[in-house]
Amino acid sequence: MGMKANECWLKSEGSEWQRIQGCNVHMKIARRIQRTVIRGGEGDDLMDEGAESAVYTVTGKMSMAEYKEILSIFRAGQPWFHDPFEDRQMKVVFSNIDYDSATGDYEFTLIEDIDPDDD
Repeated sequence: MGMKANECWLKSEGSEWQRIQGCNVHMKIARRIQRTVIRGGEGDDLMDEGAESAVYTVTGKMSMAEYKEILSIFRAGQPWFHDPFEDRQMKVVFSNIDYDSATGDYEFTLIEDIDPDDD
């Protein structure tokens, strides 16, 4: 799927990809670590668990009709997102969805859903 700048793709399981034009994607990745505080020691004992967790914040403006299409993906169950940074498709979970009908401003927060069958 050739992606253009400021273009995002979402879909629900078993449906066609929905293109969102004029979007901005902010990606934040955090490593999962285990932290043990050592009493009387010089610091923390940190162990890198080797896993990453990606959170995508998608913002922009869209019409009410476009928003209703995204809302149907939100309510349809397990959505998929095309990561524009690594050019890959992945299962995600909508953490939240926010839309202002007066301005058309929106913000969606998507969290990468790791598929345990991929190991």
